Amino acid sequence: MSGHSKWANIKHRKAKGDIAKAKVFTKIAREIAVAVKQSGPDPSSNTKLYDLIHKARQNNMPNDNVKNAIKKAAGEGNTANYENLMYEGYGVGGTAVLVECLTDNKNRTAGEVRCAFDKFGGSLGSNGCVSYLFDRKGIVIIEKNENLTFDDVMDMAIEGGADDVIEDDEIFEIVCDALSFSAVTKFFEDKNCIILQSSVEWVPQNDIELADKLKATFEKMLDKLEESDDVQNVYHNCSNIDE
Repeated sequence: MSGHSKWANIKHRKAKGDIAKAKVFTKIAREIAVAVKQSGPDPSSNTKLYDLIHKARQNNMPNDNVKNAIKKAAGEGNTANYENLMYEGYGVGGTAVLVECLTDNKNRTAGEVRCAFDKFGGSLGSNGCVSYLFDRKGIVIIEKNENLTFDDVMDMAIEGGADDVIEDDEIFEIVCDALSFSAVTKFFEDKNCIILQSSVEWVPQNDIELADKLKATFEKMLDKLEESDDVQNVYHNCSNIDE
């Protein structure tokens, strides 16, 4: 067992999403559109789409919205073309920040991201300037129950191909290689575990703790970034931020 669970942050992120569901659903729909265009509309053969359908459920996105997003993306008249971009930079206090975007207008997105960094004391950097400080990992959060011990979950994790298990008061957090994420998620589903959250994330190798004044500024920058419809995910290495 290593590290600490990010479940508190995940719960907070989801609570914020509940306030702005329309924005969250728009972002997931964009991801679905890209996945369908890349590998087709059948989740049984498109693992990325399979993962996104689960992500939609975890964010309480209605099934009709998901079906409509898949249908629209697979339609002959769909001309929307989204491009994956990642920006890297620095926040206050030497924090490292990764911003994943899906956009149909690179100039607009670059302007919005740069504005957020500049306004709150950060700076955009070149590709690779901070990404080496993170590892790409799959994270699967399962619910604890009285019949499920840490040893049980660790045994399943080893059998399912995961790397680590982190125990918290309410949950077990299973960590795996990003390439194994879909298989590990399905493995725990097949074991009838209750999956509360699952995602592929950039996990910092080391954390930075900010003083209260810098923390407040950094939080404002993160909020500004997430206001953009083009920004899908923001990752950083600050340990005392509730995302």
